[in-house]
Amino acid sequence: MKIAVVGGGSTYTPELIDGFARLAPFATEIVLLDPAADRLSLVGSFAQRILANHGSPAKLRWTSDVDDALAGASTVVIQLRVGGQRARISDETFPLACDCVGQETTGAGGFAKALRTVPVVLDIARRADPGAWIVNFTNPVGIVTRALLDDGHRAAGLCNVAIGFQRRWAAALGVEPSAVTLDHVGLNHLTWERAAYVDGVDRLPHLIEQGLADLAAGVQIPAEVITALACVPSYYLRYFYCHDEVVAEERGRPTRGERVAELEEQLLRMYADPALTEKPALLGERGGAFYSEAAVGLIASLHHDDGGVHAVNVRNRGFLPFLSDDAVIEATCRVGADGAHPLPAPPLRPELAGLVAGVSAYEELAVDAALHGGRDRVYRALLAHPLVAQHDKATRLTDGLLAANRDHLAWLS
Repeated sequence: MKIAVVGGGSTYTPELIDGFARLAPFATEIVLLDPAADRLSLVGSFAQRILANHGSPAKLRWTSDVDDALAGASTVVIQLRVGGQRARISDETFPLACDCVGQETTGAGGFAKALRTVPVVLDIARRADPGAWIVNFTNPVGIVTRALLDDGHRAAGLCNVAIGFQRRWAAALGVEPSAVTLDHVGLNHLTWERAAYVDGVDRLPHLIEQGLADLAAGVQIPAEVITALACVPSYYLRYFYCHDEVVAEERGRPTRGERVAELEEQLLRMYADPALTEKPALLGERGGAFYSEAAVGLIASLHHDDGGVHAVNVRNRGFLPFLSDDAVIEATCRVGADGAHPLPAPPLRPELAGLVAGVSAYEELAVDAALHGGRDRVYRALLAHPLVAQHDKATRLTDGLLAANRDHLAWLS
């Protein structure tokens, strides 16, 4: 199987390659695609050493030629970042002027990233083989995946939140990760863990009772919220449940993007060492824990029809009855050659459903703005977002977003 990795020059790529080397004997050819030739060569050479160190027979090469990379690829993994860390830092800062959270996937910052990203991803996807599966890591995953599906592609969105909970809770319960099935539901970066089944028994009440303080600290959300909801929100719900506190914390301190930029400089220097054959421990600070395992598992199920269970971004198609069928949700799914299908689950309670409905409406408007442009579309999407929802803020955020992204949005020229 040929796998093309779009954004292959990322400092995260060695993590992905390590997963392919250890867990994906079906990967016979891996092609890294990136326009940054010097960086791509450095990362590609290190990736080859990782494969050799694991004894993987997979052939790896790299290119800046999109058509060469995609031709014949059964799977296209998309992990690109339009605008690099500089754009991310902008996403994390311009909303603060309006007392709104600055974050690369949530709120106005995430919207800015979607506007830059969707047109680029669609251009690449349209050049892939018609039968290829497109596995999208690129944030905001839900919006980008919806754009891909709307454009007619075989696409699935992937996030590492669910697999992170699964691995941690399996260790706490003393079982293998595969023994834990989560009731993971919501939208990308707006999910809750409502159950953790082991042999058909929900162990989440036990995990909450025995480790409430640790769970709360892990997601940085007050323990009272977990107790009230009787489920565990993902870390990203902190931007909703503790919004003003997060904004106060963000002011006057370096952004996450600035820290990642520093890490990338250090990692690239490490990757240049020809003696380095294993991913360095520092890569763990880059983020994306368990992404490679999640990716390999999903790709294997899509191509081998093994019925594996994975958390995937897919069409709603009635799973959450208060959303349109075309909405993209994130849920625990059974995955085979015909795609991913959510496992049966109870309805969302109102305190969860209301937030999901509001953010899903914003995401629909965000896709429209990314595809068609226009200041009015940007304003309406921001006005609909639960973290904005005020005319003055939506107006000021629209102005700030467009000013910060003038070089990236073709329709502004």
